[in-house]
Amino acid sequence: MQEELIQNKQSIMSHDKNTDDKIIGLWLHGRSKNTIAAYSRDIRDFRKFIEKPLAKVTLEDLQRYADSLYHFSTGTIRRRLSSVKSLYAFGYRVNLLPVNVADPLRVPRLKDTLAERILTLSEVHRMFALEKNYRNRIILQFLYITGIRVSELVRLTWKDVQPREIGGQVTIYGKGNETRAILIPNPLWEELLGLEGASDGPIFKSRKGDGHLNRTQVHRIVKNSAKTAGLSVSPSAHWLRHAHASHALDQKAPIHLVQTTLGHANVATTGRYLHVRPNESSSTYLNL
Repeated sequence: MQEELIQNKQSIMSHDKNTDDKIIGLWLHGRSKNTIAAYSRDIRDFRKFIEKPLAKVTLEDLQRYADSLYHFSTGTIRRRLSSVKSLYAFGYRVNLLPVNVADPLRVPRLKDTLAERILTLSEVHRMFALEKNYRNRIILQFLYITGIRVSELVRLTWKDVQPREIGGQVTIYGKGNETRAILIPNPLWEELLGLEGASDGPIFKSRKGDGHLNRTQVHRIVKNSAKTAGLSVSPSAHWLRHAHASHALDQKAPIHLVQTTLGHANVATTGRYLHVRPNESSSTYLNL
């Protein structure tokens, strides 16, 4: 009798695990490789801690898990809990979980540090001027002028760029499976053509010339360039995207145009750049 109960319990646990794996697989489907890796890691750690099927987890279990993360940074805690909340919201939405038990779970808010990651115009131009490697300089300029993500840059092939009457354009297939076209001003277009390559080959090749650059290499190029330029910060490639948005808005580019160029799904995301670096506030109307 006891053996039969053990077998039944093992059968139920196996069924629950298969169901959970199915939910997670459906939840991750169609996401980018980097997102899948990050979410999978977060959910694997969560399941290891909880040791329960997803459908049997209680709010108390989730709060206990949240409390266990105290030694991590606020950003890490927020990311891990957001992953759990996203999974439960999806499972409930597609009727694979009976209730969204994670809905009331509180996620800590982060201080908005975007302003700290926006390079000045002079810093950006100093990086361009002091970068002696031709390919690397074009990478810096391309990231800044087009505002594209580093993951989008490393995938570019010569088929993705086309000439226009003046300059050219690049077609980006990016985040959210959205396609957008961005104009390339003539000075950058002329520099870009100096790289040349096969029509189906990468625009920005690895140092060995045998394939695409990877994200890590691009970040290294940006950091080394910033160091050469004497910057007090060590920026990632994404900082040039931030600079594009902030500087374009400073030059009175319409916010909806910046939104389209960057591929933001919501204009509120683009609007953050206006809030973190305002051109006016009530403080300027007061005197000491």
